[in-house]
Order: sequence, then structure tokens, then C-alpha cells
Amino acid sequence: MRIFVLYGPKFCSMKISQEVRDYAKGQNEIAQGLQEKAKEFREAGSNLYLADVVE
Repeated sequence: MRIFVLYGPKFCSMKISQEVRDYAKGQNEIAQGLQEKAKEFREAGSNLYLADVVE
């Protein structure tokens, strides 16, 4: 029988809280980048294929 202990460096609530904040920050940065790309797409005419593609 194993006993799992929820304390120590791997289960420190402060560490977990910081990891959640870091993750959320990364998600916000991704969302901001996607918004910028969407703006570029709209400004370029919202076309999936550009006419100046070189074959």
C-alpha cells in the first residue's frame, strides 16, 4: 500500500500557483499573437490564396 503525501517541493501550493500563472501568461501571449495575425489577414484582404505566389 502506497501513501501519497501532498506536501513537499512537488506539491507546494505556491509552486503550483506560479505554474498556473506562467501557463496563463503563455496562453495570453498566444491569443495576442493570433489576434495580430487575424488583423494582418483582414488587412491583406482576407484571401486564403495570394495572387503573387511564385510557382
